[in-house]
Amino acid sequence: MNKVSASAAGAVAGISDGASLAVGGFGLSGVPEILVRALYEEGAAQLIVVTNNCGVDGRGLGVLLAAGRIARVTGSYVGENKEFARQYMAGELEVELVPQGTLAERLRAGGAGIPAFYTPAGVGTQVANGGLPWRYAPDGSVAVASPAKETRDFDGRPHVLEHGITTDFALVRAWRGDSHGNLVFRKAAANFNPLAAMAGRTTIAEVEQLVGPGELNPDEIHLPGIFVQRVVALTPEEAADKQIEKRTVRA
Repeated sequence: MNKVSASAAGAVAGISDGASLAVGGFGLSGVPEILVRALYEEGAAQLIVVTNNCGVDGRGLGVLLAAGRIARVTGSYVGENKEFARQYMAGELEVELVPQGTLAERLRAGGAGIPAFYTPAGVGTQVANGGLPWRYAPDGSVAVASPAKETRDFDGRPHVLEHGITTDFALVRAWRGDSHGNLVFRKAAANFNPLAAMAGRTTIAEVEQLVGPGELNPDEIHLPGIFVQRVVALTPEEAADKQIEKRTVRA
């Protein structure tokens, strides 16, 4: 039952070239920074990533992106990452853009063993009809476009079929966790972390506070340890290193 790994490097050692990853975080909130950097040092390439957004330049998944280690991204927001936009427009990166709520439910469905579901989100747009550019050619033309999806009416309203997502691995960050893998997330840093953790066949969690079995109140646990295979305890310095994407203060 003890799922604690001695180091982040050891925890990500089994992630090889071409692996698929579900990664938690939103902007710079709740991003598994230490695991991402350990994966960068490990050297895996051609990664297939499912995440809300791909970090920012120099932080989070932006580190792997800048090194050319990511081949494909399924996400809902390009954000402030200029290198992400450059690679996509230059045809160096394949990107599947998904409505944010749909992405969240696809991850949850995959983790819950639900192969597919219908949703009204995207009906009447390229999300359902196909034609969204997944990859551009060097000359700016569309090299790969999204296919059309099945649609069906429920109570007179059209819905589009979306498939659940599962990945080889998941990287997430939690506020507290125990050695059995039970996790507690704090406020907005929860974001996509519980959903990404559910979708991964092997889920690796970095935790700011590691406690012993039984120390977490069962009513406070957000994600049960059955979804988590490896836990990495952060140092106080690593846990405190939290940058703000856009700092806004009063005059």
